[in-house]
Amino acid sequence: MTLVAGVDSSTQSCKVVIRDAETGALVRQGRAPHPGGTEVHPSHWWAALLQAVEEAGGLDDVAAISVAGQQHGMVCLDESGNVVRDALLWNDTRSAQAAVDLVAELGGPQAWADAVGSVPVASFTVTKLRWLAEHEPDSVRRTAAVCLPHDWLTWRLAGALGAGGFDAAAWQDAPPPALDRLTTDRGDASGTGYWSPATGAYRTDLLKAAFGATPLLPRVLGPADEVTAGGMLIAPGTGDNMAAALGVGAGPGDVVVSLGTSGTVFAVTESPSADASGTVAGFADATGRFLPLVCTLNAARVMDAAARIAGVGLDELSDLALQAPPGADGLTLVPYLEGERTPNRPTATGSILGLSLATSTPAHLARAAIEGMLCGLADALDALRMRPERVLLIGGAARSEAVRRIAPTVFGVPITVPPPAEYVADGAAHQAATLVTDPDWRSADTETYAGEAIPAIRERYARATSHVLD
Repeated sequence: MTLVAGVDSSTQSCKVVIRDAETGALVRQGRAPHPGGTEVHPSHWWAALLQAVEEAGGLDDVAAISVAGQQHGMVCLDESGNVVRDALLWNDTRSAQAAVDLVAELGGPQAWADAVGSVPVASFTVTKLRWLAEHEPDSVRRTAAVCLPHDWLTWRLAGALGAGGFDAAAWQDAPPPALDRLTTDRGDASGTGYWSPATGAYRTDLLKAAFGATPLLPRVLGPADEVTAGGMLIAPGTGDNMAAALGVGAGPGDVVVSLGTSGTVFAVTESPSADASGTVAGFADATGRFLPLVCTLNAARVMDAAARIAGVGLDELSDLALQAPPGADGLTLVPYLEGERTPNRPTATGSILGLSLATSTPAHLARAAIEGMLCGLADALDALRMRPERVLLIGGAARSEAVRRIAPTVFGVPITVPPPAEYVADGAAHQAATLVTDPDWRSADTETYAGEAIPAIRERYARATSHVLD
């Protein structure tokens, strides 16, 4: 049996799966937490990766590995490869004004869509670099290279593996490799704001306009390339959404709705997209295709917040939601709990409308929270402007029975729910498997949920969000 490893270095934790390269069968796995916050020193990611690998039984029998990571995070390195400052993560909204300024300076949203397939918002790396240039000029002077979270972890792995087999203690303090060994992939690079999926090239002019300098950038690898290391093969890795598409087996005609910390709706397409409205980000995927994507900041944590208010666990929240009628008797929750990315409202807050004596129950709150979360994603699904052959629902919140049953009434289409799995880590493992074999990973049984669409839910949500935006 040939084994491969897949890593998911997400906002909240690091997950490692070890799978059979031929069949995809899960052999073992491990997990370790990340610290909270919207800026984190990358050393925490490295420590969590080593802990998760140890929990997963090490890497001595693993032939290939791949890292998928949270997109957009800004990692700045000095000439010696040391981290200049804590990484700003995708959900750090302090660069909201920088995004507005950059869009205007290039000539508006259409110019950005034409240049890189996306219109920058606070999440994008390029906006964080502008913020850094404006607020921490000393950090800019010290920055010799800029990379993304998955790039940084792949780079550290390559250096550690080049020095020998897995040894958590030795790897913890291993010196960083040379900067010219930094690599990335087209999927993750497409979320920076200075790489074009259409041309497959960096736009260093946009980088310099944002940052005032042109630091070293990672070499962009193709889907079949590998990173030079020691005795283990390292695949290019990719961003978390691109890896999720691989892990769930998404192909042209599929739309994936992922309910994690953030909510994402994305499709696999054969041609690049360029949406000047900024709603759809025109990303690349990890296979040579493209991944138009809409992202909301608030997904599973909306349910977490509702559960805290109601004083129940998530399973109980699901039960409560199913006790309330569809539409929650008019109670509507706008889920902008920590700003929002789509629509671009970085300073917005959430709100509850339609509160009355009749709707002042935990069940109504639970139903309104789930419906509000799903309405934002239904808007995202509409923005893709395609007729999906399948809508796949994945992510932590997809494990909720209430989410599964309510989603068709909000989306207006049946949904397919694969069994719970670490799809980002699985996608990374699948990418690693392609370096050693032609993997034949069979999809596990799925469940289909259908229900009659209830347009009134989204109509009330639209009125509520319009009220908030005013």
